[in-house]
Amino acid sequence: MAGHLLKISSLATAVFATSGFYLYGRQLDLNDLSVIRFGRAAATTAMISYDYLTAFRHVEYGTEDYWALKSKVHLRSAERLRDLCCANRGTFIKVGQHLGALDYLLPEEYTSTLKVLHSRAPQSSMEEIQQVIREDLGKELSELFVTFEEKPQGAASLAQVHKAVLHDGRTVAIKVQHPKVQKQSSKDIVVMEVLLRVVHWLFPDFAFMWLVEEAKKNMPLELDFLNEGQNAERMANMLARFPFLKVPMIHWDLSTKRILTMEFVEGGQVNERDYMKKHGINVNEISENLGKMYSEMIFVHGFVHCDPHPGNVLVRKCTQSNKTEIILLDHGLYQVLQPEFRLDYCRLWQALINGDMSGVKRYSLRLGAGDLYPLFACVLTARSWTAINAGISSVPVTHSEDVEIRTNAALYLPQISELLNRVPRQMLLLLKTNDLLRGIETTLQTRASSSSFINMSRCCIRAMARHKRSKTQSRRRRLHITLAESLSLWRLTMYELFLRVKGSTLGNWLTALLAFLA
Repeated sequence: MAGHLLKISSLATAVFATSGFYLYGRQLDLNDLSVIRFGRAAATTAMISYDYLTAFRHVEYGTEDYWALKSKVHLRSAERLRDLCCANRGTFIKVGQHLGALDYLLPEEYTSTLKVLHSRAPQSSMEEIQQVIREDLGKELSELFVTFEEKPQGAASLAQVHKAVLHDGRTVAIKVQHPKVQKQSSKDIVVMEVLLRVVHWLFPDFAFMWLVEEAKKNMPLELDFLNEGQNAERMANMLARFPFLKVPMIHWDLSTKRILTMEFVEGGQVNERDYMKKHGINVNEISENLGKMYSEMIFVHGFVHCDPHPGNVLVRKCTQSNKTEIILLDHGLYQVLQPEFRLDYCRLWQALINGDMSGVKRYSLRLGAGDLYPLFACVLTARSWTAINAGISSVPVTHSEDVEIRTNAALYLPQISELLNRVPRQMLLLLKTNDLLRGIETTLQTRASSSSFINMSRCCIRAMARHKRSKTQSRRRRLHITLAESLSLWRLTMYELFLRVKGSTLGNWLTALLAFLA
């Protein structure tokens, strides 16, 4: 027996020694090994699960001590999750960023902790960048560019962007994919799926499998930069009616699945109030135009840019026209809404704006919310049930209401998890997009202005009229639909004009005069 053990141990030693020399010879980064990445993720999952299983044993549910302890456990767990994402990088950071955007769906401890991942993305070395360009474009940097800045303009979870000048003098931005992401992403998603199933088995109320399903569907699209370029061109053509929108032009001759070369455009991030003040940019105009863009995307066209975090939305004063522009970047993640879903979503928002509770219930049920429709309405609008009953366009947002919504996100996490598993997959990215836009509005202090609801209503009216016209062959009926649409839009315009006059100096003067005469 001892002889057999000696032989086995000698063989194992030889195998490990050979493997060690092989890995040393290849100078392999241990972080590239699937077993290391899986082990790190499994260890983090085990620590977080053990913490939640054991932390509340000696604390009575519902007491102040219980909620204080739960907040601490949330924070510890979020920090462990953040550290895991930073260590494993790539797909893990992308998913962590997605979670960090769900302000009104997850406890505040998670969202605030995971938000830093937008600035903690890894950087590839210049040698790795050159290798990707050499492999995909078949030329050296000096053959393609007059200058190429080694320091990236920005680094994201999947790629980084460099500034360069072409031989014809044009300045471009080159987005280059991190070389290891493509190979690791599919394995990372499998790891997440396995671990989430284990967590769901331990905590049946935790039902976040939708996260993996979305990653499976969207990651291959986000890793195809040719798809991103096509999305950018489609968006530029689709919203060409908005002169304030700028989408950088794509250089197709210098683009591949891993490289996207586009026009270089400078600007400040949409949440940089100091930049806007310095350049004379009106924050209310920016917020209103952003609302117009997204209402048009969602309600009219059903083709939605789903990653409007501040790094992807820039603002600037155009030097030629001196008008304010919004620059929309990173077109990898889009949601295409099915017509029936889009129309039900239109009808639901119209009901929410007008305080039509029977409509809110009817269209929430049609969108899969079931008996959780009150929670669904609150999640969708980030408003309290009281405000929804009154009509969200007539009740201003207050700080106390925001605090109430964030608190409820922690209290109703199991129900929110169940809701997210119920609704159509198309809804998930819309919820993330809503939260990102709300975050921008909160920073700009333009949250839930009356103009945003008017723009939404205008797009809903146009979308419904277009749908009705497509369903009839009668010219008379089409004319009737068009006249009704025009009348509804005119009423909205008059109401908008009334609000502007009311809020102006003239409006204040007239109000004071009427009060004096009364």
